[in-house]
Amino acid sequence: MDRLPPLRLLTAFDLVARLGSMRLAAARLNVSQPAVTQALKALEDHVGTTLLDRGTRPARLTEAGQQLARATGEGLDMIATAIAEIRASADVQHQRITVACTLGMATYWLMPRLPDFYAAHPDLLVNVQAPPTDLPAVSAGIDVVLRYGWGGWTDGETQKLFDERVCPVGHPALVERLLVSGAGLEGAPLIHVRNAETRHWADWPDYLARRGAGRHAGSSQIFDNYVQAVQAAVGGSGLVLGWRSITQGLVDEGALVAWPDAEIDLGTGYYATLSPGGAVKPAARGFAAWLGLVYAEQGSKEVARAVVDRNGKRE
Repeated sequence: MDRLPPLRLLTAFDLVARLGSMRLAAARLNVSQPAVTQALKALEDHVGTTLLDRGTRPARLTEAGQQLARATGEGLDMIATAIAEIRASADVQHQRITVACTLGMATYWLMPRLPDFYAAHPDLLVNVQAPPTDLPAVSAGIDVVLRYGWGGWTDGETQKLFDERVCPVGHPALVERLLVSGAGLEGAPLIHVRNAETRHWADWPDYLARRGAGRHAGSSQIFDNYVQAVQAAVGGSGLVLGWRSITQGLVDEGALVAWPDAEIDLGTGYYATLSPGGAVKPAARGFAAWLGLVYAEQGSKEVARAVVDRNGKRE
């Protein structure tokens, strides 16, 4: 790199070559014409040959000058393009929010609501990641983490979003048939979600024990992720434990119905953690604030729904 002349000399030469005039180059650089002349002379001393034929009016590039002009033109253009791309990438990074959550939360809750966020923040972009583990953690590049559990996380700014509740849900025809037959949950076909990453979620044995129900004697299906299990329930294969934050939308649409008087509160909830990196990004903080507003709205809807469920009409 020691063989290269100072960048200011190459810049001055490139402008002279492009504009064909030392006067115009000086005006573009906002310097005097003698300063441009000195820069060209210094560059010629560094190269070891004449770059500009000063015996012509206007001065013209020598053969060596033309060779160097081609190189400086391409090189400086590449540098300018690279800098522009880096700046654009940096701007995008400031405008991008990376959120980690479970696959079920992403599929059934977050993604359907993102259009509302984009409508309010059209200049921002949310990148949603559903890691293999069902308990997402704060890691490099993650701005916000949405997690289910009992709280207590200290890897960022954590706030509780809402209390979670669980209730068996299934296809309307299946639930009606089971209720008419009097089979009860003990004899119903059940859909389980089991893998090494879901141990912190309650499963049917936990639920039935909390309800004081008898031993399950019906058929069972097992899936390794919640999205598959929910789709099987929508298809009428059996009942799945419905987590209100995830399956309530399907219940509202009529694709699923809840087993009557079967909702329980396990003392768990959903939490949002703003990572240390996300805490310094205004976009990530804005997204966390939006989450709080959405969940507050959801809470109001749940209160109204509870009033309807209890009285059959709104108070």
